[in-house]
Amino acid sequence: MKRGKKYQDAVKGFDKTAQYDVAEAIGLVKKNATAKFDETIELHVRTGCDGRHAEQQIRGAVVLPHGTGKAVKVLVFAKGTKLDEAQAAGADFVGGEELIPKIQNEGWLDFDVVVATPDMMGVVGRLGRVLGPKGLMPNPKAGTVTMDVTKAVNDIKAGKIEYRLDKTNIIHVPVGKASFTEEQLSDNFQTLMGAINKAKPSSLKGQYIRSVTLTSTMGPGVKLNVSKLVN
Repeated sequence: MKRGKKYQDAVKGFDKTAQYDVAEAIGLVKKNATAKFDETIELHVRTGCDGRHAEQQIRGAVVLPHGTGKAVKVLVFAKGTKLDEAQAAGADFVGGEELIPKIQNEGWLDFDVVVATPDMMGVVGRLGRVLGPKGLMPNPKAGTVTMDVTKAVNDIKAGKIEYRLDKTNIIHVPVGKASFTEEQLSDNFQTLMGAINKAKPSSLKGQYIRSVTLTSTMGPGVKLNVSKLVN
């Protein structure tokens, strides 16, 4: 893959093989986020888990102290009074069965997170083939299948994000934006790493966290010193 001049210049500014402390890594990633838009700062954690085994699957959610810097659109599947609750909490879209054909047939996906009350999961389950591959399926572990739609919507709007293993056993999550201060990014990073450390499967033998990299949307990745990040 051919990289642009800015990327190549950024790579020359630090040692790509070295492992940095959190503060140094955040400083480098911010410095190298030179695109004309506000780049997202991302965390990539390579684990020693094998996601093919159910007991080694990692999935959870955490509220970042300073949010993600992105306005998140929330769709809530509910009925009765829960529809009004969701609307009052600030959900962008609220509805029930009538939304199924819009998503299934018209390809409507103008939302970032889907919340559903448990009594609506039979309906939402019909969208598994559409929502599943996009990581949008509501899940109790992520707090998106709940009767407390007010708390779910409030948490998501406040900066709640979901973390999970991908097929290569890596966790990819946003830490914030390049415009955030180093302190804000550090707070968000520590909150995320704390949650990921706590999610270590008890059945896992061997090293849990193999490598941790911070990067911006267009910039090079900066490796972190893993030994200082593991509880």
